[in-house]
Amino acid sequence: MRYIFDSLVIGSGSAGLTYALRMAEHGQVGVVTKRALEDCNTRWAQGGIAAVMDPNDSFDAHIEDTIKAGDGLNDPEVVRICVEEGPARLRELMELGVSFDRHGDDPTKALHLTREGGHSARRVVHARDMTGRALMRSLRAAALAHPNITILEHRHAIDLVGKRRHGLGGDDRCLGAYVLNAATGEVDVTLGRSVLLATGGAGKVYKYTSNPDLATGDGLAMAWRLGASMANMEFFQFHPTCLFHPEVKNFLVTEACRGEGGVLRRLDGHAFMPEYHELKDLAPRDVVARAIDSELKKSGDPHVLLDMTHLPAETLEHHFPGVHGKLMSLGIDMRRQPIPVVPAAHYCCGGVHTDGHGRTSIPGLLAAGEVAHTGLHGANRLASNSILENLVMGRRAALISGEVQSSVDEALFGQVRNWEPGYATEPDEKVLISQAWKEIRSLMWNYVGIVRSNNRLRRAMSRLQVLRTEIREHYWAFKLDPDLIELRNIVTVAELIVRCALMRRESRGLHYTLDYPEHDDANFLRDSVIKRGLLS
Repeated sequence: MRYIFDSLVIGSGSAGLTYALRMAEHGQVGVVTKRALEDCNTRWAQGGIAAVMDPNDSFDAHIEDTIKAGDGLNDPEVVRICVEEGPARLRELMELGVSFDRHGDDPTKALHLTREGGHSARRVVHARDMTGRALMRSLRAAALAHPNITILEHRHAIDLVGKRRHGLGGDDRCLGAYVLNAATGEVDVTLGRSVLLATGGAGKVYKYTSNPDLATGDGLAMAWRLGASMANMEFFQFHPTCLFHPEVKNFLVTEACRGEGGVLRRLDGHAFMPEYHELKDLAPRDVVARAIDSELKKSGDPHVLLDMTHLPAETLEHHFPGVHGKLMSLGIDMRRQPIPVVPAAHYCCGGVHTDGHGRTSIPGLLAAGEVAHTGLHGANRLASNSILENLVMGRRAALISGEVQSSVDEALFGQVRNWEPGYATEPDEKVLISQAWKEIRSLMWNYVGIVRSNNRLRRAMSRLQVLRTEIREHYWAFKLDPDLIELRNIVTVAELIVRCALMRRESRGLHYTLDYPEHDDANFLRDSVIKRGLLS
């Protein structure tokens, strides 16, 4: 099949659908998603959306908190844009039908705002502890109802189509993507006058993660192969409180639990966070994750405890019905028992390097959401700023897409060749893929985790390069399936993280290395920007 759209969106989370709904006012939009429309990182967001909605709060305070959490590496202009445009984007969501919690059941009552780690005020708008689900329900309904939006589900983007990469000559430009139809096994040519990457994050590069299985860094890897500039991939955020349980691999215990008074304790009952930060349990995530990691290494315990038992039972039931219900199904009553938790890979603060409107270094290619590096998060994301960024940058990318689309020569679409499978055969052993997948994730967890060293990073890079060669041989020899596509992307993202980590010879935010434990503002108060050579 061959599709041509005015706007092609790869990814169906809040950034992608925000963009799609706006671009549908001006032309035909195609949304490619590798699972069902609602299967995305946004859907799993628990805490909420940070925005200044209280008259006692201020833009300046939100900006200050964001830059402080980002350890000074944020782009101040992008921070200002996201913070100041946030309230308007929240109101648009409410007009779309998203029902956020208020003080009482009356929709005219003030919004109920919670506070999370790193925030100096209550400014997190939420729908209980299932904000992402509420948000996606409304965005999905609006997208499905729009006559100008075509949803292509169960389609795995393989590679972006670029003029130079695919031999079309002249100045470079992104024209679309080759996309595997999982139902038919065929590879479709899917083109657009503008292309937005909104593929989310890459938490599955690590053994332990809060992310769903779909977070395999596809957009990051595709953009890298096309030649786009990447930035700050060393800054991978580890959420401090992922449930430790043998039956559950990636259930997140929301940041808002600590925001409402939860206390982290060792198994012996000692509350340890006062020893690490003046904000105690409300310290930024990078500080809390390192504190837990340190305590576990000292004690040898498998997990720490998040204690909510001193809070009123009705408060826990009302504010955290999702967490409470899940824990009860596992035999854990958070009203009476502390919750066993460990850190887990959560959010990629780096990504495809963009400006404040989502433009990448490749003409025709835009990026928004977790796949993009805008400069909002700096060296560490402030809690609940992620969906804020999705909404603001999804809209801002739409504002300049007319300019992007007007610069394309549509005659190029006819020159894009169909996918050639060559002599690829059916894979004979799936174990090769599953074993490589496990090895990459374990290696990244052990060598490129919360605390790093030059020795660990070099060992990781050496082994990843061998694995990349093996995976590349497998990729070209056998017919594509979703597992092989994701494995190819995972090993690429892992290398990008290690490469940037080796470049940053200091400790800042989420990147902590034993060899350079201090800041080095003179040499490293800047982004780590890398770009693939066209012939490498």
